[in-house]
Amino acid sequence: MTMEQIILLAVWIVAFSALLLLIPKDKILHALVAFHIKQCITWLFGLIVVEMRLIKYPVRLFDYATKASFTFEFFAYPAICAIFNVHYPEGKSKIAKFGYYALYTSVITVIEVILEINTNVIEYIHWSWYWTWITLFVTFFLSRSYYKWFFKQINTRHVK
Repeated sequence: MTMEQIILLAVWIVAFSALLLLIPKDKILHALVAFHIKQCITWLFGLIVVEMRLIKYPVRLFDYATKASFTFEFFAYPAICAIFNVHYPEGKSKIAKFGYYALYTSVITVIEVILEINTNVIEYIHWSWYWTWITLFVTFFLSRSYYKWFFKQINTRHVK
């Protein structure tokens, strides 16, 4: 096994474990909604970015099926998004909420940059760390917006 394959396996194990440990049983539906909307968003963005040759994933699962990173776009980012939404600081100030977005976005960006510099898991072609930060922030915002809309609709229907 190469270092890159070990990293991909570790990402699956860590993300799956984090879901099990950090999602309370009474919030599984909430986590699933956030997970699936983030999957839709990142899968689309991921395909666009690799097809436009902005990023390359030299080592990935399903080499012949897709040029995108199935591990990151379809599992790791959605798993993080599920945790992000379930633990979102709803009653806090706007500054705290922005900080929450910035923390998640920055940590993921730093990890991605470390992987880009030191491995063949990801390669920036016409890309930079700030594009990762911006797209992550936007996709977290979009997923959070959908999450709030979805559960507002559910709660509105149950009240009537």
